[in-house]
Amino acid sequence: MKQGIAWWNYHEEAIELKDKNLALNEEDDRTIVDLLIDQVEFANVILINKTDLVPEREVAKLEAIIHRLNPEAKVIRSEFGKTDLSNILNTGLFDFEKAAQSPGWMKEINGEHIPETEEYGINSFVFRAEKPFHPERLLAVFDGGWEGALRSKGFFWLATRPDYNLIWSQAGGACRVEPGGFWWATTPEEGWPEEADIVADIRKNWHPEFGDRHQELVFIGIKMEQAKLIAHLESALLTDAEMALGQEAWLDFEDPFPAYSFASAEEAEACSLETTAQPALA
Repeated sequence: MKQGIAWWNYHEEAIELKDKNLALNEEDDRTIVDLLIDQVEFANVILINKTDLVPEREVAKLEAIIHRLNPEAKVIRSEFGKTDLSNILNTGLFDFEKAAQSPGWMKEINGEHIPETEEYGINSFVFRAEKPFHPERLLAVFDGGWEGALRSKGFFWLATRPDYNLIWSQAGGACRVEPGGFWWATTPEEGWPEEADIVADIRKNWHPEFGDRHQELVFIGIKMEQAKLIAHLESALLTDAEMALGQEAWLDFEDPFPAYSFASAEEAEACSLETTAQPALA
């Protein structure tokens, strides 16, 4: 599958844009797969070219994968790069707010589960938990990779970082952790949104001790062993004995994640922890 195989090879590797002279600048440390996934998740029209050179089943599988990554996109097959110009010009399809909500991982978090594509083994799930992660054990899980995972994203809570969440993003063999925003539990209420419905949503799953702190990670992949992945993540959560030590004691746990220093969520530094582990689970 010339185009499909090329896309897939890049997806399973962690080649940096710099290696291909495609980086925007010296600070651009994205991988090719980061760019590919961003494009697929944000696009409203996607062309699959050279479909005449590969078996129908391979094209259909790629279409199914793209649909799972972006259920809203219009996917069009082409040969020799030919397609009706009305498919790509002046379509009137683009809407920024809608595009921002199009990624499959975001729909999963919002409860819009996409039915499994059983023919190709494409599945997805959301991991949620109220306990915090132990930093050392979680990093070991992250470094182990994710067997079958095409895409995973979400936010998580480290026991040693009570004030803010961290963002996890994995696309193929490229993985990244970066600072997210402050928990509402650590934000004075005068800094909360004024809209009553948003406040009600914040309060909906409020924990009496931990507020809105929790784990929420989405996984999209092919033949993922969901129970095995969940078991690995649960092994990184604090045990009952560790929970009983209390939040002050948690601050003394070993924490191999980078130190982030910022005064507000908007001023969060763009520093990040990256791994190049291939998506394989030990």
